[in-house]
Amino acid sequence: MAARLGLPDEAARRLEALIDALAREPDPHTTVADPVAEHLADSLSGLEVGALRVARRIADVGAGAGFPGLPLAIALPASRVDLIESRRRKVELITRLASAAGVENVRAVPTRAEEWAAPGAEGREAYDAVTARAVAPLAVLVEYAAPLLRVGGALVAWKGGRDAAEEERGARAARGAGLVPEEIRRVTPFAGARHRHLHLLLKAGPTPADLPRRPGAARKRPLGS
Repeated sequence: MAARLGLPDEAARRLEALIDALAREPDPHTTVADPVAEHLADSLSGLEVGALRVARRIADVGAGAGFPGLPLAIALPASRVDLIESRRRKVELITRLASAAGVENVRAVPTRAEEWAAPGAEGREAYDAVTARAVAPLAVLVEYAAPLLRVGGALVAWKGGRDAAEEERGARAARGAGLVPEEIRRVTPFAGARHRHLHLLLKAGPTPADLPRRPGAARKRPLGS
C-alpha cells in the first residue's frame, strides 16, 4: 500500500506498527473486521486530494481512535497533524497508538472543535486542511471546520453514498461560513469498497465572527437549515 501511494520509506513500517498496536488494545474502540482496509486504506484515500497532500498543518476533527489523522501523519511526515477529540479515553488511545508507531508529528488535542476554533483560541484559522471521517453531516462539519481553516484552506470530509439533500444543506451552510464546495470525488480505497466519496470544500473568505457557536449548537441547529 505504501509503495503504491508513493509514501516515504518509513511509512510502511509505521503503518504496520500502528495496526499492530491497535490489535493489542484490550478495548480498541473499533469493531471492523479488517482494520487495514477499513481504517488504513480508507484513511489514506484522502491523499487523492491534492490540497490535503500539500497541507502543512492539518486538524482531524472528531478523531476518534485516530483515523484518518494518524495514517495521514505517517504518510505526510513534513506536516503537523492535530487530532481533536473531546473524549478522554479516545485521546489516551491516540497517544498510545502514536507512541507505539513512532509518530512524532501528531498531537492529541483534548477538546471540542468549537472550543479549539473560538476567537482567540490556538486553533482559530490555523490550519491548511481539516479532515473529518464518520463525524457528522456536512452542514455540521462546515461549522466545525471553517473557523479552523486559513483562507485558501480545505475541508476534506469522508462520506459514504451520495445524498442530495445532505449535500444541498452542506452547500447552504458553506455559503454562510466562507466555504465553497469544490469537488466530490469517488474513491475505491480497497477491493470491494462501495459508495465512498471525499467531499472537498475550500475556504474562500474569512470566517464570520459569530462562528463557531457554542458547543452543541451546530448539531442542534445546523447552518442553512
